[in-house]
Amino acid sequence: MQPVLTLAPPVALAELRALVAAELGIAWATATGSRPSTRGSGGGAPGGTGEVDPEQERIAGLVTLAQQGDGEAFGEIYDAYVDTIYRYVYYRVGSHALAEDLTSETFLRALRRIDSFTYTGKDIGAWFTTIARNLVTDHVKSSRFKLEVTTADMLDADRADDGIEQVVLDRLQNAALMDAVKQLKPEQQECIVLRFLQGLSVAETADVMGRTDGAVKQLQLRAVRALAKLLPEAAR
Repeated sequence: MQPVLTLAPPVALAELRALVAAELGIAWATATGSRPSTRGSGGGAPGGTGEVDPEQERIAGLVTLAQQGDGEAFGEIYDAYVDTIYRYVYYRVGSHALAEDLTSETFLRALRRIDSFTYTGKDIGAWFTTIARNLVTDHVKSSRFKLEVTTADMLDADRADDGIEQVVLDRLQNAALMDAVKQLKPEQQECIVLRFLQGLSVAETADVMGRTDGAVKQLQLRAVRALAKLLPEAAR
């Protein structure tokens, strides 16, 4: 029986809110209220400390075992990343059924190509995302990125544990922010999704988008500035 996939919550909306607030010169009460990402690097977005991540060490070991033909090891990798990849695909296609099919195909292709993956310290999730991105592009017959999922669906996955007033305020701010993201240029949308909804680092985002680290930082900066202009006055 195929496992039921769940829509993982966005990773770093708090950081994105903080960057947009800084651009606007305002102080959103919850700009740093959500859990921070620890996987990014550079550009003032999700940032890392340079410390060794035990989970990434575990994944690296599992990758080595999977490349040696250990099916259970690949199964553990699948379990660790399937919801994240499903979220990315669902954001792109807006259909649960299609997202499940493309997510399944992503991991089937990854399993067939696992020997080609070279671990360089970057998260294997970026490699999975690249495979998923190519599958989505083939399906929609377009290389232009577009968020197809509703704002409500994106935010329903973010189950905060704060008080009800804080949850409502966060949700209103996040809803306005995500509606603004949908108005960005396609490449800006993709950069924001990879950096702040998926939680990829600058280097990982560059790998997925086929750009340099510097180009991603500039793209992120332009996207944040555009969001500051697109955000409605009532949400500031």
